[in-house]
This record gives sequence, C-alpha cells and structure tokens, in this order.
Amino acid sequence: MTDTTKTTVFTKIINGEIPGRFVWADATCVAFATIAPHTDGHVLVVPREPVASYVDASDELVAHLGIVAKRIGRTQTRVFHAARAGIMVVGYEIDHLHVHVLPIRSESDVAPSAARHDVTDAELDAAMERLRAGLREDGWGECVPAEMSSPALA
Repeated sequence: MTDTTKTTVFTKIINGEIPGRFVWADATCVAFATIAPHTDGHVLVVPREPVASYVDASDELVAHLGIVAKRIGRTQTRVFHAARAGIMVVGYEIDHLHVHVLPIRSESDVAPSAARHDVTDAELDAAMERLRAGLREDGWGECVPAEMSSPALA
C-alpha cells in the first residue's frame, strides 16, 4: 500500500531535500548509495512513492524493483569484480521499502556487521561513478541520471 502522505528520509533524498548519490532513476524507482556500504558499489533501490514494507507493495512494484536490482547487480559484478550480486530486503531502519543491492564475494558481505561507517565521501563518490559508468556501458544510460546528485530522469 502506498502512503503518499508519509515523508521518510528516502522521500527527502528523492525530493532533493537531503543529498544523495544516484545511479538509477526511472518513473517508478531510484537507486542511490547507502551511507554505510557493506562493499564498494552497495546501493538501495527505492520506490519513488513511500510504501511501508515489501509485503505492502503491489506485485507490479515488487517485480519492477527486482528487475532494476538484477540489472544493477549484473553491472556491479562486472565493475567491482565480484562473484555475485546480493540483495537484502530488511526494512527495520526506515519505514520505506528499499532493496539493498551489492556486489559480494562471500556470505559475510551481507552480514549486518559488514556495514562500514568509515567510508569517505570521496570513496562513495568514486564507487558510484564507477557504477554509473558501468550502467551506461551495459545499455542502461537512459536510466542513469545526468547528475549523480539528482534523481531526475536522465
């Protein structure tokens, strides 16, 4: 169920009220860097409209988020030389559905303790620019925002 009256931190990022590092934007969702990545290239795929949780989302929205996560994951594995892409849907931190997508080398990369809180802005910027370039190379340029700081459609 969509709650368009609710404002979350993700809504504020999507609206440009809080800075974000965007790698994907389409009419339904965006993807941007998490501030506590488990691995380089870790992003969150977030619907533009606030949906409280995975089970509240429509089947169509879940399918779209899954397709976007797969496309990003495929690029992450190539760009960051990872064996696999992992996804997590947890949702306790923020009451706005989000799918974690990250390049992984082992299961320990998805453990809660793997979140890194010491990543610099420069490191996050560099990882997101690598991912943005990779998405363009993989044919998804129309979904890569023109500016990393803006969720507007490219």
